[in-house]
Amino acid sequence: MFRFVLRLLGLVLLAGAFAALVVDGTRSIAGGALALTPLGQTLAWLSPQKFAALKPQVEAHVPHFVWDPLIVHLLTAPTWIVAGALGALVLLITQRRRPKIGYSNREER
Repeated sequence: MFRFVLRLLGLVLLAGAFAALVVDGTRSIAGGALALTPLGQTLAWLSPQKFAALKPQVEAHVPHFVWDPLIVHLLTAPTWIVAGALGALVLLITQRRRPKIGYSNREER
């Protein structure tokens, strides 16, 4: 059941990444130049109050050097890349192990 929920989350993230890619592509074609939506802008659009409280919460729980180089660069990355990579990672982690080919599945007695 837990694997199902995680795989469903991974598929939703991949679908969201595809939708964000289509939006960025449409905006780029209409504008005549490459237009990528950063993750920070998407999060601020989805939940402005929680996004405004993100920096104080992160700085209160983790060292300062984690916010500036890591999270700031993550928030400036395009939404479709981050969502696609996270969705693919979740799907990769939750897949079943494949049986080895050429080995017997029977137990020796």
